[in-house]
Amino acid sequence: MTTVRTPARTGAAQRLAALAEDALGGPLPVRLRTWDGSETGPAGAPVVVVRSRRALRRLLWQPGELGLAQAYVTGELDVEGDLAEGLRAMWAAVRERGLHAPRLSPANWTRAFAEAVRLGVVGPRPPAPATQARLRGGLHSKARDRAAISHHYDLSNDFYRLLLDETMAYSCGYWTGADPEVSPADAQRAKLELICRKIGLVPGARLLDIGCGWGSLTLYAAQEHKVQVTAVTLAREQAAYVREQVRVRGLADRVEVVCQDYRDITGSSYDAVATIEMGEHVGDDEYPAFAASLHRLVRPQGRVLVQQMSRGTTAPGGGAFIEAYIAPDMHMRPMGETVGLLEAAGLEVRSVESLREHYVRTIDAWHRTLEERWADFVRLVGEETARVWRLYLVGGALAFEERRMGVDQFLAVRPQATGDSGLMGAEAGDWYPHLEER
Repeated sequence: MTTVRTPARTGAAQRLAALAEDALGGPLPVRLRTWDGSETGPAGAPVVVVRSRRALRRLLWQPGELGLAQAYVTGELDVEGDLAEGLRAMWAAVRERGLHAPRLSPANWTRAFAEAVRLGVVGPRPPAPATQARLRGGLHSKARDRAAISHHYDLSNDFYRLLLDETMAYSCGYWTGADPEVSPADAQRAKLELICRKIGLVPGARLLDIGCGWGSLTLYAAQEHKVQVTAVTLAREQAAYVREQVRVRGLADRVEVVCQDYRDITGSSYDAVATIEMGEHVGDDEYPAFAASLHRLVRPQGRVLVQQMSRGTTAPGGGAFIEAYIAPDMHMRPMGETVGLLEAAGLEVRSVESLREHYVRTIDAWHRTLEERWADFVRLVGEETARVWRLYLVGGALAFEERRMGVDQFLAVRPQATGDSGLMGAEAGDWYPHLEER
């Protein structure tokens, strides 16, 4: 049987490319292939495959990042080959060629609609993918925050066991050198040791771990530094996992696990408080009260360690895709603004350390695991969820690589009323020796 292809000059790919180039203000940096077999664009460039008219219908109803993400996670749109290279080419074109977000005049909208009719794209709004978050209630109310955390972290402990290394640390690791033999688990243990040194843990000290995740810091501090830890999380799956690890490791006399909102913590006078990549979930308006809680919870001369992602002033959130599929309602800010908020709460920021490049390596390790065990992930959570995570990890690593996102460790102290921090002679020189040996 002979396949008859639409002539190149009238193919869907050529029509779409013309519309896209008008809207973007420059030539497409990728090659485009559509459902009718037509193809156009620079040879050798990453190939974007539009498998279905529904992908375009999504973009008509939801232009921009979210519509593209919906089409990708459902498989209606794909990138042939390396997804990271495809995204990198797009971002490079934005920077180097001055491409801009689509801006269509009324005349261009009319032309685009006419082309959409000819291509058979016009129709009812496609339903949002099942993996998209659907939250209700007031922004950053306790009930909505619990639902937002559950959407991401209660996916299943089996999923995170498959994705993460043996430490179950779901945050940026600390790669102590360029040695390719350094494993992701080694990098996570180095990060945990660095945190413990920065907050000055000694046997018997009281540590509050807010947003404890699967307990990597809690368990490490209790085992290696013999401290008393109160671990707090909103995610039930995480709390159950940490409690089981506490039982298995015989740490019941050192660790208490509490499943609650940080706003409900009633203790005080902790020797140290740590919150690792939880502050992004607090919200913009709520962050001053969060910082005040950190000040209230730690004793005078006690230390606070905040590890937190940052973003530029023009993109304070996580982006439409991240907020719809990964971390609903999250908010990131420039690093300097976080310093100001911590200081305004009465804490004194003594050190800020950027881990941006470390996160590129950390996420790359998670992405390798995802691709190497793709079939296992699909069996566990389904292909749509697996595609969500592929897009999330690839896009996240690229954002850190290109400095569109950062991650920082803020070390702060609650000084005494006299101004004495208790940190004289106990600064960075004590933090880093022998990390590579651990």
